[in-house]
Amino acid sequence: MFSVVSLFSLALLAFSSMGSPVEVRNSTVTLPITRRLAFSNVTDLLRHDKARVAAFTDSKRVGRPSNVRVGLSSAELSETHEWGYTVQVGIGFPLTVYHLIIDTASAITWCGSASAASPYLSGSGVDTQVPVAVNYRYGSFAGTLWEDRLFIDEDVTIPRMQFGVASSVQNIIVDGVLGLGPTSSGIGALPNSPQETIPTITDRMVRQHLITRPIVGIFFHPTTPNQVTFGELTFGGGNQGIFTGNVGWTGITTTAPSSRYWGIDQRISYINTEILAYTAGIVDAGCTFIYLSIDAYEKYRDATGGTVNPANGLLQISFDQYCALGTLNFHIGTMTYRLIPNAQIWPRSLNNKINGGDNDIFLVVKSLPTHSGVGFDFINGYVFLQRYYVILDGYQRRVGFAQTRFTRVNNN
Repeated sequence: MFSVVSLFSLALLAFSSMGSPVEVRNSTVTLPITRRLAFSNVTDLLRHDKARVAAFTDSKRVGRPSNVRVGLSSAELSETHEWGYTVQVGIGFPLTVYHLIIDTASAITWCGSASAASPYLSGSGVDTQVPVAVNYRYGSFAGTLWEDRLFIDEDVTIPRMQFGVASSVQNIIVDGVLGLGPTSSGIGALPNSPQETIPTITDRMVRQHLITRPIVGIFFHPTTPNQVTFGELTFGGGNQGIFTGNVGWTGITTTAPSSRYWGIDQRISYINTEILAYTAGIVDAGCTFIYLSIDAYEKYRDATGGTVNPANGLLQISFDQYCALGTLNFHIGTMTYRLIPNAQIWPRSLNNKINGGDNDIFLVVKSLPTHSGVGFDFINGYVFLQRYYVILDGYQRRVGFAQTRFTRVNNN
């Protein structure tokens, strides 16, 4: 995190080290994750997830670059976006600190989201005059590609980092986005060269010998009402001080469209009954819930006895049903990752955010708009990732999972 003192130190560093060689200091680099819990009611939260899911599953997007938005109506852009998990970085000289939303489904990093508090005013940057644009379902940005110094912290600087500087933003009021998607997920972001890609932040860190491999480890704490720090990003590998046991690896799926993202193959069972056969989907920190194809969701609903609450659209169960709830099992590669009953429910301390009573119990599994077999049959979202450490390995094109001290905690 950047303090006033560290800002001054970084400003001096930026001025004094222009043109100096980069030194290799660490094999991994770690940043804390914070969260903008900006939704005031369930409508905001569910609208965000619905828009993101629609961006992934819209049938009109099949075969198109992942950054191209098709058939987006103005009504779908009626809400601004200020929901996500952020990290602080510094850019340029004079140094400006940005809170960038973590996006594991996009490779593009950009800043300057029309916020008076964080315009891009660096005197050290170079405008390449190459147009860049990313269209999200909930909003978009357009601008040009710049090169400048990006400060991870007081010790780690990425010189000549390529990133977008926004000149036009729709419905996004945060400072910008830190793109952690595979390099291929940036296809379509350069309008004049739609098949070309931009080096990601991990690509640049490898080229500058700050890390040895384009790998990111992601750790989330389970949610509590007054929490400020929600986890950490580790560039260059996994943080062995956080996860326990061995990492189970699985390759990126070859099934489109999941293969464009951090897509994997898995099957899912509830207790001992299979509810989703072996199929493709994605791991995504940007979606709050776990999403299953319609047929798998209905099997889970029937097995748990949940009924849809009309006030928030989530499955609700009674206390007796919660006591009878079994494990939800994700069979990935040779490993099985189990969500205990408590990991399958919404934090009751946040029930007021989703139109629920203090003692109501809501499940965190929701339905995709499609049946299984379309190449995008699940999303392992934040509620899964807060129970398992995840490592996104762009070098060997694989995803790893490991247990943490929160995997079996009853905190919801």
